[in-house]
Amino acid sequence: MHRKTPLRAALRASTLAMAVAAAFGLQTDAGGGLSWATAHAQGEQVRAEIGKPLQAARDLIKAQKFKEALAKLREAEAVPNRTAYENFVLEQMRASAASQAGDYEQAIKSFQALIASGRLPEAEQSRYAANVAALYYRAKDYGNAANWAARALKSNPGDQATRTLMIQSYYLAGDYAAASREALADIQAAERAGQTPPEDKLQLLANVAARNGGDRSAYIAALERLVAYYPKREYWADLLRRIESKPGFSSRLTLDVLRLKLATKTMNGANDYFEMAQLALQEGQAAEAKKVLDEGFASGALGKGPEAERHQRLLALATQRANEAPAMLKNAEAEAAAEKDGNTLVRIGLAYTALGQHDKGIALMQQGIAKGGLKRPHDANLHLGIALLRAGQKGRAAQVLKTVSGTDGTADLARLWVRVP
Repeated sequence: MHRKTPLRAALRASTLAMAVAAAFGLQTDAGGGLSWATAHAQGEQVRAEIGKPLQAARDLIKAQKFKEALAKLREAEAVPNRTAYENFVLEQMRASAASQAGDYEQAIKSFQALIASGRLPEAEQSRYAANVAALYYRAKDYGNAANWAARALKSNPGDQATRTLMIQSYYLAGDYAAASREALADIQAAERAGQTPPEDKLQLLANVAARNGGDRSAYIAALERLVAYYPKREYWADLLRRIESKPGFSSRLTLDVLRLKLATKTMNGANDYFEMAQLALQEGQAAEAKKVLDEGFASGALGKGPEAERHQRLLALATQRANEAPAMLKNAEAEAAAEKDGNTLVRIGLAYTALGQHDKGIALMQQGIAKGGLKRPHDANLHLGIALLRAGQKGRAAQVLKTVSGTDGTADLARLWVRVP
């Protein structure tokens, strides 16, 4: 997958807006000096020899001449014997100008000096720390970005933009364990609250798993969450490809994989449609084969190119078999009832559901499962779940599918069918 998690919310221009606003908070007093209107600066003043270049810098910032403003601030810095308050005002102005000039190193130093000044209440310290984190991120110093974001979150844990920045910084710094831990915590918190987890957090979880030694299970788990909340074709295609390539996945389940591809609109061209129809015919599912081919032709995947004649021949065969299916199934039903096991009843029942006779087909499948002697019980329950989904009974289907526990891929497919919208 390897997508970069978006951080527009954390890195947009408003990240530094509070510093800019502070820079324009300078006010001229009756004596020609400058005063700073904050709760911590009542009665404090800036001397005129410092106030003059600060005033000029403020005007340059308002005119968006940030580098010129920095030059003026160096004039203020050259004034000797500055008070702690004058240094505080100077650094606020410099933080604003440097941030917008793209001088991240200077902006970081200024913000850090402001935080260390002892003049900021805790809430403002948190906001300034978040600015430092954002600046480190822009400078591609992801380790420091993560550390400063974590510091900001101690006082303001509800700042989601900074939290997103922290997690992404962990990821880009190569601290995959921390990135995964924090992203998963956010995802689980959203799920507990009955909310949809952010897509970017789910993407990041998948990316971490892919990079962290190729953790197949963690990657698949992240993809499953993605298709559950954001059922996009690209996520489903990736997930089905990963599931089918798992060690121990049985090739006999190819038809069931293709059924999921059809349901999630991830069929991969003519080959998938053709193969699915062939396998369905081999399994005695003629009506299903006919429907698959009809969809393939309607989509334009079939009936074109050098294989067009072959596609038409298969369609003709499937059409003939589908027309014969009702009579053939009726005869086979009587024979299956006399058999010692329920294998044929399950297969026939599934075929009836493809004909639209859902109640009859489901009843026969349940009869076959109850009869026992099944060659593959997990397959039978998987197909019963599919039959119930065809009938629109999603609740009952989910109950049945959750009972499938085969280790050869059947449990994986059953779990994914529950995710299908």
